[in-house]
Amino acid sequence: MQKIIGRTAEKATLQRAYESGKPELVVVYGRRRVGKTFLIREFFDGKLAFYHTGLSIFEVSMANQKDSQLQNFTSSLRQYGWNLPSTHTDWLSAFDNLRMLLEDKMEREPGRRQVVFIDELPWMDTPRSGFLAALEHFWNGWGAGQTNLMLIVCGSATAWISSHLLHNKGGLYGRMTREIKLHPFSLYEAEQFYQEQGIELDRYAQLQLYMMLGGIPYYMSYVQRGQSVEQTIDNLFVSRNARLADELEQLFDSLFTNHHDCMKIIRCLATRKTGYTRKEIAEKTGLPYGGGLTNTLKSLAESDFIQRYEYYGLPSKEDRYRLVDFFSLFVLKVLEKQVEADSDVWKGRFDKRAMDAWYGIAFESLCWNHISQIKKALGIAAVNTVEFSWRAEGTDEYPGAQIDLIIRRADRVINICEMKFCIGDYLLDKADDASLRNKISAYQRLTRCKEAIHPILVTTYGLIPNKYSHNIQKTVTMDDLFASE
Repeated sequence: MQKIIGRTAEKATLQRAYESGKPELVVVYGRRRVGKTFLIREFFDGKLAFYHTGLSIFEVSMANQKDSQLQNFTSSLRQYGWNLPSTHTDWLSAFDNLRMLLEDKMEREPGRRQVVFIDELPWMDTPRSGFLAALEHFWNGWGAGQTNLMLIVCGSATAWISSHLLHNKGGLYGRMTREIKLHPFSLYEAEQFYQEQGIELDRYAQLQLYMMLGGIPYYMSYVQRGQSVEQTIDNLFVSRNARLADELEQLFDSLFTNHHDCMKIIRCLATRKTGYTRKEIAEKTGLPYGGGLTNTLKSLAESDFIQRYEYYGLPSKEDRYRLVDFFSLFVLKVLEKQVEADSDVWKGRFDKRAMDAWYGIAFESLCWNHISQIKKALGIAAVNTVEFSWRAEGTDEYPGAQIDLIIRRADRVINICEMKFCIGDYLLDKADDASLRNKISAYQRLTRCKEAIHPILVTTYGLIPNKYSHNIQKTVTMDDLFASE
């Protein structure tokens, strides 16, 4: 059994479900490669009564998807001791045999919790296969009445999970007893992962890798001991047979039936850190402005590739979408900006302007993902807050202003956060000071806020004292971002 890094809340949920003494239908979902299968298999090491994983679209020809999935399911039943003379031809009989297998186990092992794990469920629901109806019949007709049965279903296609299970309006409506959405590692968990693997990296290097790999355990597992960040990126993305060179396209192919439209959208969003409105996305991608686009944006958001958020400003707030997946951002902003170079090191192969732009955007996203750590560093972990971005258009009288992160606190303080990624202590210069003063002035003037405004610097190492630094009320460093929640 391998050690499970982090996942404290998720493990507690699984333990409660295992000990509940009631029939449990648990849904586990999240972005592909985030560690869902690893979590379930390691947590229930030696306790699974049945385990099956659906075949991916890369393993199944379009002509016989249903037959291939059924053949695979039959094979799993045989592995768990259920003798079958032939392969199933429909899902009703397949689930019926699963029922008989479990009944046999219950008879031979009375009182023992029977844990069933079906992985990559969305892949099994092929067109006109009747899979979902058979699953509903299995659970409603038998499983929901078995007090010692725990069925865990899992999938990476988050949109499918949401529409067919979590918000099912048919036979599975209200049947889910627990749900777990697995998120990427935080910096704290990522550091634990590297330590467990015996990989020595300082926190600056870990920060760089996080902004490229996004805390995805599968990607992080390819980081090798004794290698620098530069060597790691060469191995993963640049060198011949690099493991992640084609990962982005394959990732979208496996998750979305309309993956070409999805790629158009994330390529569009990668061009501006504040993202675009739905109307702007339609105009820039050429996709029809209608329900189809709405559903695609929803699917991308549910899979944590993009984020729908409210961008405040005058005359009012507006809904926008921005790219928040670190891996996608790195591929689109840096890897696709390669230049011809003789260098064997990745920094020599990429456009410096693209690199600098990516560092800034990625660090801001990292800060947004670690709001709880920032609040903890500010001593306001228990204070209710609202976080948002804000902008003001320029006029003849006043220049425009943009604030990427505002923390509005219930204790009548507003933190305006400046986020700066750099290789050493940050030096606040005259231009920085003027920009910050303009932001504060614009926000006070246009929102008529009465709260105290505290400028905050979030950076890697710290702030160099000078005649401008006294305007910063608090500096949050990367060490603070590595704190546990």
